[in-house]
Amino acid sequence: MRLPRKTTMKHRADFARVKNTGQAKAGRFVILSTLADSSLSFLSPGFITTKRSGMAHDRNLLRRRFRVLVQNHAPEFAEIRRFLVTIARPGAAQATFAELEADWLRQARRLGLFVRPEDKP
Repeated sequence: MRLPRKTTMKHRADFARVKNTGQAKAGRFVILSTLADSSLSFLSPGFITTKRSGMAHDRNLLRRRFRVLVQNHAPEFAEIRRFLVTIARPGAAQATFAELEADWLRQARRLGLFVRPEDKP
């Protein structure tokens, strides 16, 4: 699944809505927040990397890694019409891609984003 730039979250109001009314789970390296929205026809991801995450090149690397995670694993989601915010925690820039992926997937499973094996046709 390719992640077109036009589908990514850009507006502060969308991020605030996910924070205030959505669900969130925190891991060691990421905080994953989600909010189902039936008015969307696609997944709308957003990435937050603050200065506490590291220097500019670290933040850019984290955003690229998060984008790849969403591209690789979003087709497995039970419901694709949702906002999905990934927030980098301090120390995430020093983590390997495998560690980030494991933490991201753990939080996604805790949020119930994936299709359960018994639900598959």
